[in-house]
Amino acid sequence: MRRSRRADAQRSAATVLDAAIVLLGRRPEASMEEIAVAAGVARQTIYAHYPNREALLQAAIDQIIVEVRAAFDAADLDSGPAVPALRRWLQASWQVLERYPILLTSAVPTDDAQDDHDRHLPIVESLYRLIQRGQQANEIDPGATPAWLVAATIGLGHAAGQEVSAGRMSVIEAGAAFHDSVLRVMVASGNA
Repeated sequence: MRRSRRADAQRSAATVLDAAIVLLGRRPEASMEEIAVAAGVARQTIYAHYPNREALLQAAIDQIIVEVRAAFDAADLDSGPAVPALRRWLQASWQVLERYPILLTSAVPTDDAQDDHDRHLPIVESLYRLIQRGQQANEIDPGATPAWLVAATIGLGHAAGQEVSAGRMSVIEAGAAFHDSVLRVMVASGNA
């Protein structure tokens, strides 16, 4: 009996989390009550798993980070020339943003610099290594530091997401602009 309750609780928590990710991606201001309705559970059920909105958001981000890492692993970023690997990185990154529009909304707070840095760590680590490798091979512009190129890439990703959120660009247009802009910033002459 204990195992079935535990399994039910895990399924319930996963259902709440999935509903929160989808709903907050569409409506960042959605209440815990609205998330409960979307998940098909009582509001008390949400609070049994996540004591507050911040805990629910953190759990959502943690789940997405697991998927980000898997996407980067599947993109095989450590093999082959750096520019094709960078293209794979850009595609994997944008696919995650497309799948999880919550990442592009005000539901995910960005006012704490350390929290924002920690959230981007899985993205930053793989990109930083890729940039260093590309600079050593003269495929990526050695005139800028890897840290600056990472910051510029994240900034361009946020800008693309904001354009989608504001309705000024489609997801496809913003993804193409993100991809092309990062390549223009990073790639050394003759390597595009």
